[in-house]
Amino acid sequence: MATLSQLLIAAAEQNLRPKRKKGLSPAGALHLAGEILAVASGLKPAVLYDYNTVGIDKIENYLHQIQAIGLTRRRLHLLNVADNVLILNLEETALWLERLLLTNKVPFIDVSISRSCPGHCEPKHVESIKGHIAEILAHVKPLVSVTSQLVTSSEIFSADWNLCTIFGVLLGYPASYTFATEQGFENCLSLTPLRGFTVQAACCRISKDLRVRIYSFSVPENMYLAMKEGLDTWCRNLRDVFSAQNDFTNLCISTEVVSLTAVAL
Repeated sequence: MATLSQLLIAAAEQNLRPKRKKGLSPAGALHLAGEILAVASGLKPAVLYDYNTVGIDKIENYLHQIQAIGLTRRRLHLLNVADNVLILNLEETALWLERLLLTNKVPFIDVSISRSCPGHCEPKHVESIKGHIAEILAHVKPLVSVTSQLVTSSEIFSADWNLCTIFGVLLGYPASYTFATEQGFENCLSLTPLRGFTVQAACCRISKDLRVRIYSFSVPENMYLAMKEGLDTWCRNLRDVFSAQNDFTNLCISTEVVSLTAVAL
């Protein structure tokens, strides 16, 4: 009888192989399943499917299959944003967006190329971003009550959005980068010390050796002390959620400071 890991690898091979191209490696297939399980378990609101280019219908078939083989029976939602597909836990996404709109310390970091170094967004820009978050919440919240299907999908997009910022928000990061798009897509992070955070946990339910990277994000080191209270709160909340689930064990939140010659957002 096939193990869960073997079934998950087969599901990825059957559904997530681009035409005339190689599909996910076995390790990639298991890590994707782990990321989706983290979403279903409430450890993160969403995951961005960026493993390869397959249609949303293929990803939907894949989700149905991994639910049928028992990875999770929790509902999942596919959100198409400008041909980028995110897999959402609708309830957690709505709660996270509501929390961001209620706080007075929305952590958006302006890294526009015109700046000499990263800094907090101006209040006017923050209000604009919060307006975009409100648009997404208005789209997502009514979907929470649709309970007849285990996999649902929808599409939303505005040309006014900075997708780097929107994805940071939807993925549940405690801080998101933004920049003036009229100045292009470059940023001021080159050779800037960045404090990177990585959140990992073991998922023996899928495979005894599997460690899943649940979060990976950074903040500029020059802003770390000013943001530390909010980051510490985010970490405490994550530990609380982690203790309430049983799909993952051995949570590890690590941090290191790096400087890169170029940073793509």
